[in-house]
Amino acid sequence: ATLYMTGVIWFVQIVHYPLFSRVGQPGFSDYEREHVRRTGWVVAGPMLVELASAGAVVWVVGGWLAWTGLALVGVIWMSTGIWQMPAHQRLEAGFDAAAHVRLTRTNWVRTAAWTTRSVIVLALASAFG
Repeated sequence: ATLYMTGVIWFVQIVHYPLFSRVGQPGFSDYEREHVRRTGWVVAGPMLVELASAGAVVWVVGGWLAWTGLALVGVIWMSTGIWQMPAHQRLEAGFDAAAHVRLTRTNWVRTAAWTTRSVIVLALASAFG
């Protein structure tokens, strides 16, 4: 789930979010609502699996890598709730350049956290696989 979400977040950060500014004002609200709905289907399950598996790794394996991985899941969920969801809610009212910039900039937190989690997951898999 972590490796999957790392791929998704890099695509969103480099390709998808930057293109928001090119959608155009007349249909942007509909586009944003549909973006949120469709993205939810793509990421909700893997994010829940990742949360559960990160907790399980702490429980079964323990150690600082496992705890760091779980802490990064917390960072991802907090970033989503504190920065990305409010920005998306603002954008649902219509394109707002400041909200778009805030969304794109703050999403680097999740991008970095998922990338770091991928390294941790691969290290743990290598050590215990």
